[in-house]
Amino acid sequence: MYAIIKTGGKQYKVAEGEAIFVEKLDAEEGSNVTFDQVILVANDGDVKVGTPLVEGAKVTAKVEKQGKEKKVVTFKYKPKKHSHTKYGHRQPYTKVTVEKIEA
Repeated sequence: MYAIIKTGGKQYKVAEGEAIFVEKLDAEEGSNVTFDQVILVANDGDVKVGTPLVEGAKVTAKVEKQGKEKKVVTFKYKPKKHSHTKYGHRQPYTKVTVEKIEA
């Protein structure tokens, strides 16, 4: 059984027991999170596709960890103009483990 959920402006394919990294959620480590924006649910050939969301479907997950990804460095340089700029960015994420898919 798997589902496609929408969170943080992105779509993720999830299955029970699977760990995924999503955009930062406002939740404590160890707490449960419910994703109610379910786009598709598939169970042994029985596929339910929402228009745009599947009614009554939700995915429950447990927050494992809050963290930041590796640093991405952007360096802008203009030759012969004495102009260069260095930026760094670390994107925050939340690691969740899917516990239950309800359709």
